[in-house]
Amino acid sequence: MLRDAASIYSKFQNNLDSWVDVRVKDYPLMQGPLKMTVLLIAYVVFSKYIGPRLMANRKPFHLNKAMIVYNLSMVLLNAYVVYEFLVSGWGTTYTWRCDLVDTSTSPETFRMIRVCWLFYFSKFIELLDTVFFVLRKKQSQITFLHVFHHSFMPWTWWWGLTLTPAAGMGSLHALVNAAVHVVMYFYYLLSAAGPRFQKYLWWKKYMTAIQLTQFIVVSVHISQYYFMEKCDYQIPMWIHLIWMYGIFFFLLFSNFWIQAYIKGKRLPVVEHKPRQNGSNGEAVSVVANGKHLQNGNGHHHTNGKIILGKAKEI
Repeated sequence: MLRDAASIYSKFQNNLDSWVDVRVKDYPLMQGPLKMTVLLIAYVVFSKYIGPRLMANRKPFHLNKAMIVYNLSMVLLNAYVVYEFLVSGWGTTYTWRCDLVDTSTSPETFRMIRVCWLFYFSKFIELLDTVFFVLRKKQSQITFLHVFHHSFMPWTWWWGLTLTPAAGMGSLHALVNAAVHVVMYFYYLLSAAGPRFQKYLWWKKYMTAIQLTQFIVVSVHISQYYFMEKCDYQIPMWIHLIWMYGIFFFLLFSNFWIQAYIKGKRLPVVEHKPRQNGSNGEAVSVVANGKHLQNGNGHHHTNGKIILGKAKEI
């Protein structure tokens, strides 16, 4: 049975090799889907099962310095990706309408291919977001939305990058996503920097709004394809997948917005905490840590709660 499975995979790999764009074959993690798929499966298993069990009887790690370095690095990396996308096409020769898959070998095309691969590779670096959650025992942050987004996006991007490394209009969502991540990781950087920076985090609520705007921009842009008189985009399936991806994540993030800011399930609630001598204490405002705070440090606690105004173990 194992021999049959190996034979089937070998035939699949041979067929895939005939489809792979030779311009991207030599990049890391681009020699086949097996390595990256195994890596992403391992990420999901570690995030949801192995990691929490390893940390069950251990104290959470305090990783503020590591998170500051990590978040600053991600701000700079995503800013560089945005710049490269702009200078290699989106800010120069692309029309923002029916931009076809580029099959040429011009220097600008190779620059676009390099930044597309760098964007893809950055998705694997972002898996550290979840590792920080696990090590800090913030399991409530590792939601379906979080894990699905971090695993599904690099997996689908491998196929797009393998077959169309310079995908024209199919790559705008990468530019938009990288721009949003500059803002997001800057927020996380301030959050991880300590209490003295908390006064600069008043715009927490708008992080989700920025993410929703991202999916609107991507969906509207890609929807042009369906209304153009003629657009000979070489792989229409990419158009359909990007549109569905944008709509799907818009709905997921909209649900988060409704739960957090309309129904108030993640907004401050009042709890009465008893004093040590048994008498009732004063009301204390507690708010569950939202998805959009991700790897920040804003008054976090080991059980995923936040006490407004003063950090305190619950």
